[in-house]
Amino acid sequence: MAHPNPGGRALSTLAIVGVTATGKSAVALAIARLLGSAEIISVDSMQVYRGMDIGTDKPSVEARAEVPHHLIDVADPSEDYSLTRFQAAARQARADIADRNRMAMLVGGTGLYHRAVIDNLDIPGRFPEVVVELEEEPDTGALHRRLTKLDPLAASRMEPTNRRRIVRALEVTVGSGRPFSSYGPGLSEYPPCDIAQIGLWRPRDEVDRRIEQRYHQQVEAGFLAEVEALASRACPLSRTASQALGYKELLAHLNGQMPLDEAVALAITRTRKFARRQERWFRRDPRIVWLDADAEAQTLAAEALTRLEQHRSDA
Repeated sequence: MAHPNPGGRALSTLAIVGVTATGKSAVALAIARLLGSAEIISVDSMQVYRGMDIGTDKPSVEARAEVPHHLIDVADPSEDYSLTRFQAAARQARADIADRNRMAMLVGGTGLYHRAVIDNLDIPGRFPEVVVELEEEPDTGALHRRLTKLDPLAASRMEPTNRRRIVRALEVTVGSGRPFSSYGPGLSEYPPCDIAQIGLWRPRDEVDRRIEQRYHQQVEAGFLAEVEALASRACPLSRTASQALGYKELLAHLNGQMPLDEAVALAITRTRKFARRQERWFRRDPRIVWLDADAEAQTLAAEALTRLEQHRSDA
């Protein structure tokens, strides 16, 4: 039975977030079945790539036939798919879904992509020629002093030893002619949002167990053959695609750098660390309502829709 839409109001957007292996896709599918009028926008920086199916845990062909999914298989693995490109595509998908009088669900665990959509972040461009020039300076302190002169506010927000952030701030400031700090309040601010956010939570030891179990299932399903096929392509994998968790380690195995069991163990360890970073990222956002993911997907779906109605009533 479809979930009611009181008053015939336009359906809001709902976001389902949480760390990897918490069951977000299953809950989203259950919500779509309850509503009968929802479409899913994948918020996963690696599911955008064609041919990277098993290792990114893409929704099944059957699930995608049952419920429309967006931003899956939209880029070739040789491309460096950017945050700006994702934001524009997600914005268009949301508009198209609204035009069909259906509800959009943002589902995934790529935190920055998620924030880019829900908070409509003003994203600075990339200036690779500036980066080349900056990287010629080995002294990070000197780069920080340069940033202090050009954009003192940005410089005050970062450690003088954090080279990656300093180079990025200088790249934008020099390349765009606009201070890096002028691109909005940053990720530490959580303004009011018209999108209801539901977070799925599991204990860390349970997440760790599910990550390990999933990797073993993926290997049994042909993950290594998938990576082998990607590695044999005429166009090499982009820097972004080749760094994807699981793919990076299996590529190392195929290059003779480590045995398969060691590569899988390393992927499990790195993914568990990634899950900790995801947890810290999402837990900082006070707008997310957390649900215990140990319940059945259909139960969680009903609870998520109840929270959505509360969010709409409070808006």
